[in-house]
Amino acid sequence: METKTVQEFFESALASRFKPEKAKNIQVTVQVNLTGNNHSDWIITIKDQKIHVVQGIAEEPTLTFKASENVFLDLVNGKIGIENAFFSGKINFKGDITTALKLKETGFL
Repeated sequence: METKTVQEFFESALASRFKPEKAKNIQVTVQVNLTGNNHSDWIITIKDQKIHVVQGIAEEPTLTFKASENVFLDLVNGKIGIENAFFSGKINFKGDITTALKLKETGFL
């Protein structure tokens, strides 16, 4: 089922997509900054195979992810791959790219 809004993704879809068994050795705080008409900032914390999402700005994120809300929705709806989006400059990461790629396995991206 396609996610229509960023808020819908973070407040409901992400919880059902998250695969805790794939997050066994992941402890990360991700700052997501989305630009566009509905600019928003989200903090996603994965620790002890659990995911926690709040809207806001993290003080010391492990990873920062920036994109337009349209690109982000294309990413979470499977219309564009994370690798393609990164190498084409549609998304920007700050932090460990290996950790970012592991997030794909958890259902986050």
